[in-house]
Amino acid sequence: MRLSVQQAAFDPAAELGAFSVAQSSVGAEVSFTGRVRDDTGTLVALEIEHYPGMTEAAISAIMAEATARWQLAECLVIHRHGRLAPGEAIMMVATAARHRAEAFAAAEYLMDYLKSRAPFWKREITDTGATWVEAKATDEDALTRW
Repeated sequence: MRLSVQQAAFDPAAELGAFSVAQSSVGAEVSFTGRVRDDTGTLVALEIEHYPGMTEAAISAIMAEATARWQLAECLVIHRHGRLAPGEAIMMVATAARHRAEAFAAAEYLMDYLKSRAPFWKREITDTGATWVEAKATDEDALTRW
């Protein structure tokens, strides 16, 4: 398992290349990169805060659960914090498993839990001010399948 909670930008293609698992038992690698989205056309930046130590511990526990549940050969989570502009990569998840169903399921599980349970706080900065991002019912509903 590899986890990085970082302020610095990352290159998803380079990270995926470094993630590649060369094991004869691995038949599938799945990756997802989330980007800062501007739904209104007014977003200047997204500011993400976290508590160092607590955030890594929470995400590590989720990664360990996914690794055990889907028998992953490898698992990667990168999540940024700080000030991010629209279009920037905010997070990445990659999983490697024997079969594609397990790799996809584990990646979706990680994304759902990162979106709703990882201890990050987000504030949208627009040209008219700043507001904290509240939890969405759709994100909570996504957890019910797990």
